[in-house]
Amino acid sequence: MKQNTFKYIIGLLGLLPFISCEKFLDDKPQTALTTGNAYSTANDIENALSGCYNAFYGSDYYQWENVMLSDVRSDNAYPGGNNEESFYDYDRFILPATNTHSYAHWKMFYGAIARCNILLTKIAEVTDAALTEERRKQIIGEASFLRAFHYYQLVKLYGGVPIELESNTADPEKTRKPRSTEKEVYDQIVKDLETALENLPDHFNGASGSGLENTPSVTKVRATKGAANALLAKVWAQRSDRDYSKVLQYCDAVINSPEGYQLMSSYADVFDGDHDFNAESILEIPYKEGTSVACWGVQLFLAPEDGWQKYGVPSKDLVNAYDVAGDTKRKDANILFLTKDANGDPISWADENWNPCQDPDTPIPFNYKQKHPAGWSSGDDFYLLRLADIILLKAEAQNETGSPADAATTLNIVRTRAGLAAIPGTSQAQMKEAILLERRLELAFEGHRWDDLVRAGVATTVMQALNEYTYTCGDGVQGPPVKMDYSHCTQQRWILPIPQVEIDANPNLTQNPGY
Repeated sequence: MKQNTFKYIIGLLGLLPFISCEKFLDDKPQTALTTGNAYSTANDIENALSGCYNAFYGSDYYQWENVMLSDVRSDNAYPGGNNEESFYDYDRFILPATNTHSYAHWKMFYGAIARCNILLTKIAEVTDAALTEERRKQIIGEASFLRAFHYYQLVKLYGGVPIELESNTADPEKTRKPRSTEKEVYDQIVKDLETALENLPDHFNGASGSGLENTPSVTKVRATKGAANALLAKVWAQRSDRDYSKVLQYCDAVINSPEGYQLMSSYADVFDGDHDFNAESILEIPYKEGTSVACWGVQLFLAPEDGWQKYGVPSKDLVNAYDVAGDTKRKDANILFLTKDANGDPISWADENWNPCQDPDTPIPFNYKQKHPAGWSSGDDFYLLRLADIILLKAEAQNETGSPADAATTLNIVRTRAGLAAIPGTSQAQMKEAILLERRLELAFEGHRWDDLVRAGVATTVMQALNEYTYTCGDGVQGPPVKMDYSHCTQQRWILPIPQVEIDANPNLTQNPGY
């Protein structure tokens, strides 16, 4: 399926020709218009929309750091990578405002938002008859969804941020905006998603003559009603003034969508790299191995043959959670244990958490969610939204609105696929714990765990109670355990500091408390 459809999808999204990933944040994509170009034809607008989608390819965040910012900041993983300072600081909640990774994310999100802003402004000026009213509405829906998606990442990471909806001016009176409140940002996200719902279809067909008229592939890489409903469900759950009745409403809209989303019968198939665009997928980033639209991020988690310690190393607490639950299917699909590299030689680095003395018989775990690094050029897709997440979110909403028995029934849909016994409906408190655990086991290394802990209000409790240790090795003898310090994980540190570069440039910005 993927080999046969990818060329068409890439052409449809305008992703080729494409630029070097390393230069993406500094260069303009060849398919995207700038404010200096004329927006006069339907093709101009389609190219501008392509530039909006291109943001998923050019950033470290969507390639791999979304996992680092969620799973590594949580109890799911250690930083790895020889404790590179940037990620060690994320893990221990001591991140300074000068962190360059954090600024790169901020810059990327606002750059992506700017593309959407310009398109949403300029499309009203296009009178080309080739831009049909139906397609005009769809493009407005797609750009509105994408802007909402990026703002959702921003507000989760930094709290209230400036709301920029123009992006076609250099006037400092307009560009140096103060921060909006978290509620105001979420309200704007909801507004954009409601616009998306009004204008998006449930399903996109391939162009006539493409051979893809009745395949799901195009729909899985475009914003649709299903994607908008799924994101609305997540937004109403994550915001501080959450509304679980709305979460339930939007979850049901996804589950009952005419698009017919369904769980795959095998959990392993969802992540084997051979079942992209499947019925469980709501929205995914399509990658193509060995091309300029491949994913380099998988190599940073897996591929031990290149002889250096990988990032996002699964924690002992996560491994134990799978073992205690008897959850072998999801454990085997998500975590790979190795003692030797691809050449049959022992792993060449001392892992301070699992194997400090490089014992050749002691395995080291790897994040195995995507399985084909392909030498910095993986073709494994990344799910931005998938049905199992929404089913479990529905269970959460049912429980929070006073129906733990119904929540158990919904939860068991996901457990059954994992080969686990059904659990009965118990008290709300017990179901809350069960749902939080089930989400951990189902969604590990998909960038959800930290959000789940924050939403449940237990991030500080979980992290400060975490018993994880590092070890040294002297003369082949493992040293005593040194407990990892999560005492800095206070509620103020649930969000990141506003990048210092932005504060220096914008006197109207204020820093988050505690930084």
